[in-house]
Formats: sequence, structure tokens, C-alpha cells
Amino acid sequence: MPKPRCNQVSLEATSYYHCVSRCVRRAFLCGIDDFTGKNYEYRRQLLENKILELGNIFAIDVCAYAVMSNHYHLVLHINKEQAESWTTDEVIQQWHKLFSGTLFSRRYIKKDKLLDAEYDLLIKDVEKWRVQLMDISWFMRVLNETTARSSNKEDKCTGRFWEGRFKSQALLDEPALAACMAYVDLNPIRSKLANSPEDSMHTSIKLRIDSLNQRGNSHSNKQPNNLYPFVGNPRQNIPAGLPFCLEDYLELVDITGRIMREDKRGFISNKTPPILKRLNIAADNWIYLSRHFESKLKGLVGTAFHLKEAYKVFGYKRNCYLSNCERYFT
Repeated sequence: MPKPRCNQVSLEATSYYHCVSRCVRRAFLCGIDDFTGKNYEYRRQLLENKILELGNIFAIDVCAYAVMSNHYHLVLHINKEQAESWTTDEVIQQWHKLFSGTLFSRRYIKKDKLLDAEYDLLIKDVEKWRVQLMDISWFMRVLNETTARSSNKEDKCTGRFWEGRFKSQALLDEPALAACMAYVDLNPIRSKLANSPEDSMHTSIKLRIDSLNQRGNSHSNKQPNNLYPFVGNPRQNIPAGLPFCLEDYLELVDITGRIMREDKRGFISNKTPPILKRLNIAADNWIYLSRHFESKLKGLVGTAFHLKEAYKVFGYKRNCYLSNCERYFT
């Protein structure tokens, strides 16, 4: 029996999650509908802009994304430290970027004096909003509802736009995180919509490459501000960010993309960047994961050790995800 969504996310297990939303029936998110001939391509940019906008409002970092014709992928990082560091004023300001708030919150922002009882009620709301601002379900709810409403209005129709609620995978460790990010960034190449990462429109990998090219050799400013940054290999006192070197990751994705584009299933070349060796993923397994991450791995993803630890946190009694993870993360 499927677990409730609230039991599929646990910060004790991991702060990284892969989320996917797909359109229902013949609803078209982006691209050209072969049946009607209508071009929805412009929606791709609108959705990309909304993803990056919400990443700056929620205490949730966008690690990777890919906007496809009838679905999209996200790799998200729950930034609990950021949410807990926000002051009362900051929480209210962030929430008001999404919703109108309450009478008390609007009066508070206007510097109107509140009675003690009114202030106590406001603080209860603020603490509730703080939790919701680092909740993936709320992030996806705002993103999907906004897109559905605008699309239905434009198409002059009503009813369901998305295929149920979003699907999610918990990424328990670095190998799972790297493999999932590459899988997401390589979606257009795998679908034959692009020939290289730099040509993959409306993906995080293109945004990172464009930022790198625009800012030249300025090492401190070469990553986009609206994506969770790469900060290098894990070490003591590591700054907040993805635990890989940007150059290693870009090279790995580029090599993988070339193999996929040429429709080969062989090994990655001898120029394999050190990230793959450090993650202890065999080259042939990496190629397979970059093609089938979503279909072969469900729910919890990571090495066998981290998977067994996560079972205790999530309350799983059966090792339902263990076999494939043992096969590809060894």
C-alpha cells in the first residue's frame, strides 16, 4: 500500500528529492501538439521562470531541472537552516510573495500596533508558514496550480491538467544525487531534442554553462545565483552547496551526453573526470542510470548502506528498493 506523501519526505534521511509532474491525457505543457498543430513552446520559458522564482521564495534550493513537452523534472534541496534563520519579518515577506497572508500579517507589515493576543496569533501563523516554506509539497502545489490555472484559462477549458500529484524520489547520498542530476540534465538529449548539454534548452545544465561562459574566469561569480551552487568535494567546514566540482560535473555530463547521442552503450572514455571514480559508480552502470534512473529506481535511492539506514527513518518493513540500488551503486 502506498505511503502518504507526508511520510515520503524526511530530513533525517536526506534533504535532496527528485520530483516529476506529468500532464494528464492529451494536455500539452510545452512544444507542438501534433494532433492540433498548436504551438505551446512559449510555456516552457514561463515554467522555467516560475521554477527559479519559487526557488528564491521558498527555503528550497533548485539543484537541477528540465522542462519537457508534457512533463518536467526537478531536483530540490530542502534548506532547513535557511528557513530557521529567517526572522518573523522575513517569513511574512516571503509568504506574502505567494499569498495575501492574514489581516494581522498585513497590519504587521504596515507597522500597525497589534494587541498581545493578535501578535500571539500572528506568531503561530508565522511558524506554520516557516514550515510550509521548506515543504516540497507546498513548492510543487504552488508551481503546478499556477501552471494549471493559466493553461486552462488559455485553452478555455476546465478540469485536471496534471496527472495526479507529483512523484518523488528521496536521494540518500552523493552517488544517487549525481546520477539523478545527470539524468535530469540529459533529458532533452535522451529524447533527441538536443545534441549537447549546451543546446539543451530550459535545463539547469544550460543555465550553468551559459553563466560560466558569460562570467569568464571570475571563479567566485561563475555560477547562477538562482541555482544551488557546486562547492567542490566534501571537506570539513564545507560551504552550503552541492558536494561536487562544477567542472567535473559538466565534463561528466558532456561525455555521457555524447555517448547517448551516438546511441552507444559502451564505457565512458579514458578522460573520465574524477567525480565518477570518487562516487564509486562503474562506468557501464553510470550510462545505464543516465538513461533509466526514473524507471528502474523508485522511492528511496542510494547505496545499500544508506538505504538500510533510511528504512528505519521512513518506517519501511520490506527492502522493496534494495536490489536495483545494490546493482547500480556498488
